[in-house]
Amino acid sequence: MPDLADDAPPPQLFEQRDQPPGVPPLALTGERTLPDVPEENYWFARHLVVYEWIAAQVGGLRVVDMACGEGYGSDVLARAGAAEVVGVDANPEAHEHARLRYVRDNLRFVRTMIQTYREPCDALVFLQTIEHVQDPGAVLARFRELVGPGGLVIVSTPNVLTLAPPGAERSGNPWHVYEYRPEEFHALCRAHFGSVQMYGLHHARKLAIHAGALRLGWDAVHARLGVTKRFYDWFVPAIGPRDFALRPGTAAQLHGALDFVAVLRA
Repeated sequence: MPDLADDAPPPQLFEQRDQPPGVPPLALTGERTLPDVPEENYWFARHLVVYEWIAAQVGGLRVVDMACGEGYGSDVLARAGAAEVVGVDANPEAHEHARLRYVRDNLRFVRTMIQTYREPCDALVFLQTIEHVQDPGAVLARFRELVGPGGLVIVSTPNVLTLAPPGAERSGNPWHVYEYRPEEFHALCRAHFGSVQMYGLHHARKLAIHAGALRLGWDAVHARLGVTKRFYDWFVPAIGPRDFALRPGTAAQLHGALDFVAVLRA
């Protein structure tokens, strides 16, 4: 696994390990990231750091985690002090898993489509999903209605400039409908919200060192030494949220970001 940002869909041979009694494990298909899968840990930590950043901003608010998937992000928001968190997802297996695994007084899960959810809220979170939808403008317009005047919407998406292979127009992820450049993502958000603050997610700590090592030819070295599997079996599970950094910037400044995070207000 020398290229940690390779977005090719993983084979369906991995599933979550060590789930609580009575909680069915989910299989890794490439449609969503999962905790408790060591081979997926880079992507899980890359998502988790954004949830933790958001959690610090939504204390006391009614929050909807739209397209919540496995439910770990909804749990992060709920345990950080949100007044109420509703995790919304249409997938029956993900919904059942989330409902059984994450149980808090201020957390519940609803199985429905993002286009049909109707409950108003103070803040709405939509992470790493807008690239999956056919009509992103209609989705953002609906989110603005749900939060109302003064409400907060936070949307993230991968940066096609760093996600796709060099020279390619898009990654090989079959679940993605459209992958955004920074100016495109900013324009989409600005068409529906008066205030758009853009952030970029970047490698930090050991991931930044690893990226530098790759540029210097580390791929060839570990292959010659025959330690590729042993190295990445140790390295990938050790990645955590502190190995990423979220920094503000204009669209023009975010060409090198891994992901974009847009903080939106009407």
